Amino acid sequence: MLRRSAIGAFALSVALLTTIGGAWALDDAKYPDLKGHWERFVVRGLGGQASFDQTKPWGLGQQAPLTPEYRAIFEASVADQAKGGHGNNSTRAQCLPAGMPNMMIAFRPLEFVVKPDTTYILIGDQDHYRRIFTDGRDFPKEFEPTYQGYSIGRWIDEDGDGRYDVLEAESRGFKGPRVYDATGLPLHYDNQSIFKERIYLDKADPNTLHDEFTVIDHALTQPWIVDKKYLRKSDARADWDEFYCTEGNAQVFIGKENYFMSGDGFLMPARKDQPPPDLRYFKSSRK
Repeated sequence: MLRRSAIGAFALSVALLTTIGGAWALDDAKYPDLKGHWERFVVRGLGGQASFDQTKPWGLGQQAPLTPEYRAIFEASVADQAKGGHGNNSTRAQCLPAGMPNMMIAFRPLEFVVKPDTTYILIGDQDHYRRIFTDGRDFPKEFEPTYQGYSIGRWIDEDGDGRYDVLEAESRGFKGPRVYDATGLPLHYDNQSIFKERIYLDKADPNTLHDEFTVIDHALTQPWIVDKKYLRKSDARADWDEFYCTEGNAQVFIGKENYFMSGDGFLMPARKDQPPPDLRYFKSSRK
C-alpha cells in the first residue's frame, strides 16, 4: 500500500511539473527572444570609456542638460581626473556598486532572463544583477533605498499580434552617490532620480536591443532621453567572464585621498606632489 502511494505521489508530481513546464512554454511564446550575450553598441572614434549616451564622446562631450550647480561639480570632477584623481567616481574605484543608470552601461556583457513575473538582468560587472517586477505590483509605500533602485514594469503588445514587443519599466528608490559613467557625471545628491525605460528589439534587426532611457533628476534642467543599444553576440555558447572589483585593486583610500599600493607593497602617491597621509598614530621608524 505504501509503495502504491509513493508511486501515485511521484506520478502526480511529474504531472504537475509537466503542466507547469507546459504553461511556461506557452508563456514563453508571448515574449520577445532576448536570450544571448548582449554587448554595448560602440561608436568608433569617440574616445574614452563607455558613456551614458553612446552616440556622443564621454566627459563634457555628453552635453548633459545639467543645472549650473551640477555642471560646476562635473567640471571639477573632470579636472581632478586630469590630474590623476577619481573625481566623483571615487566610490566606484573603492568597489562600491555603481547603481543605476551606470549598471546598464554594459561595460561587460548583459544577459536578460525573462519570466512572467520578473525580468532579470544579469550583469558581468561591479553590479551583478537587476530585477524588474512585471507582476502588476505598484511601488511599495516604504522600501529600503538601494543603488539599483526598485524597478516595476509591464509588457506591451504594440502591434496586436499576441506577442509582447516592449518592456516599459520605471525605477525609483535610490541611495548614492551614483554617477552616469566613469567621468563622474553626477546625479543629484538627493537621490530622487526617476528612470523610465522602453526596452525592445529593433524591428529591422532582432540582434539589436534598444533601451530608451528617460532620466528625471533634480540635477537636470529637463529630462534627458538617450537610446542605449546593445548587440547580441552570435556565439550561442558565449564565454561569461568573472569579475570582482576587489581582486587586484591597488587603490588605497585614506579619507578623501587615494593612493596606490606599489608592486613591492609600499604606499605611493596617485598624483604629482600629493602629500602623504597623516601618520600621527604610527611610531616613526628608526634608521
